[in-house]
Amino acid sequence: MRNPPRIFAAALVAAALLLPLRNAMADQSAAPALTVSLVTPAQRDWPETVPASGWLKPWQEAIIASETSGLRVTEILADVGSVVKKGQTLVLMSQDSVQADLRKQEAAVVTAQANLTKAKANADRARQLRSSGALSDEKIVEYFADEQTATASLASEEAALDSQKIKLDQTTVTAVDDGLITSRSAELGAVVSSGTELFRLVRQQRVEWQAEVSARYLSRISEGLSVDIDGPDGRPIQGKVRLVGPSIDTNTSRAIVYVALPQDVQPRTGLYVTGAIELTTTPALTVPETAIVFRDGINYVFTAGEDKRVRRVRVETGRRTDGEVEIVSGIDFSARVVRSGGAFLSDNDLVKIAGEG
Repeated sequence: MRNPPRIFAAALVAAALLLPLRNAMADQSAAPALTVSLVTPAQRDWPETVPASGWLKPWQEAIIASETSGLRVTEILADVGSVVKKGQTLVLMSQDSVQADLRKQEAAVVTAQANLTKAKANADRARQLRSSGALSDEKIVEYFADEQTATASLASEEAALDSQKIKLDQTTVTAVDDGLITSRSAELGAVVSSGTELFRLVRQQRVEWQAEVSARYLSRISEGLSVDIDGPDGRPIQGKVRLVGPSIDTNTSRAIVYVALPQDVQPRTGLYVTGAIELTTTPALTVPETAIVFRDGINYVFTAGEDKRVRRVRVETGRRTDGEVEIVSGIDFSARVVRSGGAFLSDNDLVKIAGEG
């Protein structure tokens, strides 16, 4: 090979020129990808929960109906949405015919009282003359029978009078309990028959959650357990299990759990909401929700080593509450987990740890 000194000299020059470029690339690759803060998993005592969903419905509904027939509605004093008290007047019906019948019956009672007075006088006289023989036995028996008949007739007319008074009272329809009117069928001027529904109300304005749960949880659910409900307005509602339904739907293998809501909480009925029933309290290893990175259907966290490089670790998650997630498997208490920003990291990235030099 000719001129080897010249070739060697050219190689040395090229190496000298490439050295700064290589150093720059090395410095760039060693630059931290992100500044992160670290957190260690915390031990919490969390209740085990059963997911549930269902409808908000009235605790009990009361139907207010007409108790008499053939009367016309003359006044309506309540409407849908009205909050009423027990005994409050809701509907007035025409009383003219009822009052006329009442007066007629009062007269019949007076007549029966007069007949009884006469029959009683004859019977008393027969008792006095029985031993004298002035009256025949047949006449004496007749007077006694008349007295008994008049007594029974008076009792019958008085009972009929009480019935007319009850009918007069029934022309005023009142609320059977405190509650909220949810429907109104009463129409002004309508002639109603006995049993015609006029109103429907939610008793005491109490609403309950009829939650559907999987049948496999029923043996662990009992009355009095606490329930967290996702309220329709976004605010949580705390309830208590009132009753566990006795039957299971054969089509869905789900049962109804009746959850009582606090009386001062009165959401609209007919809404479908979700929630969870709290069972026993168990330990949970938790990290902030922001530490979880969801990729390709799998949950990961990034942990930092002493070399300030992060490792992507697959984890299995469980319960969630108050911005924290339960870690079922994947890391332990000693792990140093990246609190947030994991979506911008890759495995083995160099990071700068906040608070460390």
